[in-house]
Parts: sequence; structure tokens; C-alpha cells
Amino acid sequence: MRTTRTIRTALLTAAVAGLAATALPTAPAAAAPAAPKFLSAGQWPASLTPWTAGPVHKGLPEEGSVCTAGTIPAKGTRHRDFRTELDTGARQTITVAPTAAKAKALAAELRTALATCLDRLKEQEPGLEGVSRYHGRVNVEEDSHVYSIDTSYPEVGSTDIGLHSVGRDGRTVTVLEWGQLGDLDGAPLTGFRKTTGTAVAKLH
Repeated sequence: MRTTRTIRTALLTAAVAGLAATALPTAPAAAAPAAPKFLSAGQWPASLTPWTAGPVHKGLPEEGSVCTAGTIPAKGTRHRDFRTELDTGARQTITVAPTAAKAKALAAELRTALATCLDRLKEQEPGLEGVSRYHGRVNVEEDSHVYSIDTSYPEVGSTDIGLHSVGRDGRTVTVLEWGQLGDLDGAPLTGFRKTTGTAVAKLH
């Protein structure tokens, strides 16, 4: 038969055990990594009319980018389009790769795609002329590089200039595309290099 003392001892032991369990710190749940940040409209090179930023969309754009189509995976990718009231537009695409090594490989593939873009366009479009240039590295994080592709159709007298860049921060790769009517002399190359640095720096 249990005595009163035995019962009190059991209750005291249970109470102490309960307090101890309550006092143990609870490990916080691991927070999901923050999504990479996109450029705002005002962070693109100044234009004759203000930039307007579209919404951020998951996956690849319905109208693919001419130079990088087929290179960027849909998984882990988001994109955002920008425009002005004149014939100037831009796009930022961000991809989060499974590992830093895969992100590095993707950035290298994108650089190759940009470097060979004009040659591929000429094969697809007879009569197209142009000049492709590499404008060096932007010193921010890893693998940030700038290119320009100046194209024209002499038969119709049209000219277009596109500025492109690829940047990487760890597992995250971003591609910037800017384009308008005209040629490289009228393009804001210095401003675009600054925009590339801003885009990569603000990813994380």
C-alpha cells in the first residue's frame, strides 16, 4: 500500500520533470532562404522616358530571349520585364541552381551563348549584319561580364543595339538584357555596367 509520503514524492518528481521539460529551449525552425531580389525600374540606365517595371513571374518568359534561349532552365528561374514609352526594353532573369558548382557551369554556358549569339543569328537570318563585342568583367561577386550585340538590316535600313550581362553570386545567376533602336554609340554602356553591378550585389 502506497503511503502519503510516497505519493507526494512521486508528484514532486513529476512536477520537477515537467518544469525541466518546459525550461528546455526550443530550437527555432530553419528559416527558408530569402528569394533573390530583382532590380527596380529606377536602377536601369536613364532613358528619355521613365522605366516601368512589370511583375515578377516564375519560370521562363513566353517570348524567349534570342541569345540565351534553351540555356536557362525553367526550374528555379524567375524573370521580370521592364519598358519605357519609347523603343527601349529590358529584362532580368534570375536562376537559383541546386549548387554553386552548377551555377558556375550555367554562367559559363550563358557567356558562351552570348559570345556566339551574333553568328547564330546570321545563320538564321540571311542579310543580317552586325558586330559583337565583349566589354569585360564587372568587379562584383563572381563571373559578372558584359557584352554588346549591334545588328542591322542594310536592305531596310534598321539598326538595333543590345546590351547583355551575366552575373553570379553563389548559387544564383542573373542575366540582364537591354535593347533599343540604334547602335552602340547611342547605348548607355557605362550605365549598363553600373546596373549589372547593382543587380548582382542586391541578389542576396
